[in-house]
Amino acid sequence: MGRLAVGALRAVLLVVLVGTVLVQALMVWTLIGGKDPEDGSLPLTALRVITILGMVSVQVAVVCVGRLVTMVRRGTVFSHAAFRYVDGVIGAIVAAALVWFAVTIVNAPGQRDDPGVTVIMGGVGVAILGVALIVYVLRMLLAQAVARDAEASQLQAELAEVI
Repeated sequence: MGRLAVGALRAVLLVVLVGTVLVQALMVWTLIGGKDPEDGSLPLTALRVITILGMVSVQVAVVCVGRLVTMVRRGTVFSHAAFRYVDGVIGAIVAAALVWFAVTIVNAPGQRDDPGVTVIMGGVGVAILGVALIVYVLRMLLAQAVARDAEASQLQAELAEVI
């Protein structure tokens, strides 16, 4: 990865991390302060709690991707240590899907006149789970690359002994 790409990605990750922490802090402040004018149409407190949890999943993914970028930059991504961060990204995506399904459930009673919205929201949740499956497939490719890298190192050592 080039320096510009790494720098740009780190900047984006930092902005996302700081932004989610600020939004979480404001939502917690609103929940604790009790200055939430709910009119009864939607349970805003439940949605705020769900949003805070959703942002935690985003933050976990951001930190894991940041660690993976560091490993790519150092040339150590093809190691067993990378699996921990890839698994973190997969877990964060699954958690985000579960949070989205929770939003769908909270929103569903308000959509009795138009249940198609709830179906579409459910479809979005399934699509988020699909992203987790894509990352899982990429994890399997990483596992193959790590195995090939270890095999190549072993063959080089054997060749060095022969020479």
